[in-house]
Amino acid sequence: MTEEQSVVTRFAPSPTGFLHIGGARTALFNWVFARGHGGKFLLRIEDTDLKRSTQEAKDAIFEGLTWLGLDWDGEAVSQASRRDRHAEVAERLLAEGHAYRCYATQDELAAMRAAAEGTGKPWRYDRRWRDRDPAEAPAGVTPVIRFRCPLDGETVIEDAVQGRVTVPNSELHDLIIMRSDGTPTYMLSVVVDDHDMGVTHVIRGDDHLTNAAIQSQLFQALGWAVPVFAHIPLIHGPDGKKLSKRHGALGVDAYRDMGFLPEAMRNYLMRLGWGHGDMEVFSTDEAQTLFRLDAIGRGAARFDTAKLESLNAHYIKASDDDRLLTLVTPFLEAHIDRKIDDRERARLTAGMAGLKERAKTLVDLAQAATVYTGRRPLSPDDKAARQLDDTARAMLGRLIPRLDAVETWDEDTLGAAVRGFAEEEELKVGKVAPAVRAAVTGTTVSPSVFQVLAVFGREETLARLRDAAAG
Repeated sequence: MTEEQSVVTRFAPSPTGFLHIGGARTALFNWVFARGHGGKFLLRIEDTDLKRSTQEAKDAIFEGLTWLGLDWDGEAVSQASRRDRHAEVAERLLAEGHAYRCYATQDELAAMRAAAEGTGKPWRYDRRWRDRDPAEAPAGVTPVIRFRCPLDGETVIEDAVQGRVTVPNSELHDLIIMRSDGTPTYMLSVVVDDHDMGVTHVIRGDDHLTNAAIQSQLFQALGWAVPVFAHIPLIHGPDGKKLSKRHGALGVDAYRDMGFLPEAMRNYLMRLGWGHGDMEVFSTDEAQTLFRLDAIGRGAARFDTAKLESLNAHYIKASDDDRLLTLVTPFLEAHIDRKIDDRERARLTAGMAGLKERAKTLVDLAQAATVYTGRRPLSPDDKAARQLDDTARAMLGRLIPRLDAVETWDEDTLGAAVRGFAEEEELKVGKVAPAVRAAVTGTTVSPSVFQVLAVFGREETLARLRDAAAG
């Protein structure tokens, strides 16, 4: 790539299911690299397999990328819509002698496979039609078109991640680029689309490294510039094996529904295989500035849910309270099975700073937020009910006048009032505060009890304490 060319990357998923975590990281690396170089990030849906491609899967890809904050330039390209262009290029390769029609029958191909069994090597088409006269074609056989791969020498790939990769051309084979039904194959379509879309860098999983040699040959045969290849290692589970369902959720949508923030997911995925010194937390702008392909490790990264949760907790604490309320509301309403009202919304806004301190996910945050959605009369949970024994209820009855006399209803003043009451009662605050929490929230877990009282306000707090004291 020359200095005059701007960077163009692409993400090219197959729409056969959800947006996989591995695919999301690939998209992220492409997006960050393009944005960091002032270039373009393109989206291509490789939907040539019409039987497996679904609109639902396409929508899941769009939604997953949008949730992650990965915007693409222009409209998403459908590979299936470009079949005529792919066929045109196949005919060009044929006309220029870089491809040939192959009339091998299914029986002949099956015999080749059978002969290869037991050799320990993958079977290769034996090129029987490479230089054969088409006039000898058997009747009734519709040919495929195969690429005429070089027989001698080697193909060298200067991979931006893997380094120099050398493949002897003798190990390559004359792959099919056009099926007998006239549809193009993946290998041809990818090369044509990458060229026509102006892609300068192909950043993808290293499971595609074996395709790079033949794709390079196709680019060269067509007289097109070969893009920079960067093959990134796959993601493994904590046990070192390829990430699969046994390791837990695989789709980005699942992590969204589990209450992870998109910025936390971006940060975590960036650190899976790439790093900058000891930095663990960095903004998207920092990632775009610092990201380099040659800093991607060659070994597989391991997905660690505990680390993701820790990072998510950091971003929850750092988030704007109003934004958090918007994000947590659907989780909270699903948890309590109703809509929250304006009064509850105001309490949540006032109490968000305390709620978010211990939350690892939005699900955690929603559960913690229920302290502000319980309605009178409360039904304390079992642990809270045990706190509210006869002694505690009598104590709350004596505390109520003390709190009612507080002039400034804020956390500090309320804390001082409860501590003063405990001293007069010759009790430790640790004996008073739990009973107050149980009475006001119906639970034994909440943010600072004095903060909770301040959020509920004088009238609601005293009413709840009176309810509890009365039994």
